[in-house]
Amino acid sequence: MAHPTQLGFQDAASPVMEELLHFHDHALMIVFLISTLVLYIIIAMVSTKLTNKYILDSQEIEIVWTVLPAVILVLIALPSLRILYLMDEINDPHLTIKAMGHQWYWSYEYTDYEDLGFDSYMIPTQDLTPGQFRLLETDHRMVVPMESPIRVLVSAEDVLHSWAVPSLGVKMDAVPGRLNQAAFIASRPGVFYGQCSEICGANHSFMPIVVEAVPLEHFEN
Repeated sequence: MAHPTQLGFQDAASPVMEELLHFHDHALMIVFLISTLVLYIIIAMVSTKLTNKYILDSQEIEIVWTVLPAVILVLIALPSLRILYLMDEINDPHLTIKAMGHQWYWSYEYTDYEDLGFDSYMIPTQDLTPGQFRLLETDHRMVVPMESPIRVLVSAEDVLHSWAVPSLGVKMDAVPGRLNQAAFIASRPGVFYGQCSEICGANHSFMPIVVEAVPLEHFEN
């Protein structure tokens, strides 16, 4: 989970989130290089008194500053599209869970099991035990097996919500009357926190999401 003064993303807990982190670093390096080049050119133009007459009217430099940005855009677009398709890929999920957004709590249904569903409410601050996180803990966690493809069907009963768990690289809008699906694989055991990420009314801040990934044999028990 996030910690105070953190500058980057949370540690990745799924293969897709690892890809997103790599792509973020890749794009950021390109931004740094462009910023450095532009800053150098500005400083050089402001500080020098000499003028290069070949730069004033040069066909070559116009070709370079047209082709180079196009190449940079391709270098950003290709990995971006690859990750976009990876995030949509759902191959033979081992478990399907339906997450319904309500004002202001989540309810979960394990559709592969008969009559297995529960509501997940935030634990009030006064009821927290030592070591639990304020505004992030719930009375019932969504438990999933690790290293298994999980499909989450997301919808809402009243207004727009959004089911988001940053460390798993999942964020899906919950729209009343519409069923959206997202998929993830938890690559390690742990407890991963998220929150509703669409403003949904007075208690929008108080409907957290807690996903607990456990080994398969523990999950079956």
